Amino acid sequence: MAEFFLPKNSKVQKGKTHAATSNGKARNFKVYRYDPDSGENPHYDTFEVDTDACGPMVLDALIKMKSEQDSTLTFRRSCREGICGSCAMNMNGKNGLACTTAIEDCKGDVTITPLPHMEVVKDLVPDLSHFYAQYASIKPWLQTVTPTPSGKERLQSPEDRAKLDGLYECILCACCSTSCPSYWWNSDKFLGPAILLQAYRWLADSRDEMTGERLDDLEDPFRLYRCHTIMNCAKTCPKGLNPAKAIAETKKMMAQRQI
Repeated sequence: MAEFFLPKNSKVQKGKTHAATSNGKARNFKVYRYDPDSGENPHYDTFEVDTDACGPMVLDALIKMKSEQDSTLTFRRSCREGICGSCAMNMNGKNGLACTTAIEDCKGDVTITPLPHMEVVKDLVPDLSHFYAQYASIKPWLQTVTPTPSGKERLQSPEDRAKLDGLYECILCACCSTSCPSYWWNSDKFLGPAILLQAYRWLADSRDEMTGERLDDLEDPFRLYRCHTIMNCAKTCPKGLNPAKAIAETKKMMAQRQI
């Protein structure tokens, strides 16, 4: 089940119940609520939603709750297409994107919490500042030292381009990193599966000319080697990617350069 940081010496308390506004097919959604400005402890509110008058996804239900029952309910969302990663949260104990998680796939009452082991800004909004700082630390852009050929783009063979499949599709939703126990306990030093997958995306790019420097930056007991191949990351990724494989390939590159 989800775990998340709570204010010191606080408990999750029972909250309000919001009834559906019509008589269709009702489902109960138990939603984590926390407003740091209120001074109150975190709690769960139960929303009864008429799914016959609602879109098919969990995000549709959240939007309906906010627009019809409680306008103070706070969550992130943007594309509604599984592209931006904004609506990442934990639903019935599993991380995912609310916009691509079907209500009918959630059994029984649906419990919704923020991403696990993250500081909570408000309600379902986690603080991703540290996560994004870690992403910036790997310098996620093409780095070269040679001039661009003839002032044009750097070409890449179809074979080399294919090596990036399963890497570039990452949307930085943080579902994988926040499902990783090693990241829970060592997030101050361990980069986590999402960032390490992004790091390997540039190590695998034939056009990048800073492979040695990138590997040097990862050569650390914590930044890379806290991965114990638990595979939670691959299981929970909403895009079907395998960060654990990317981490293994990075470790392989580390070993090969010592030979």
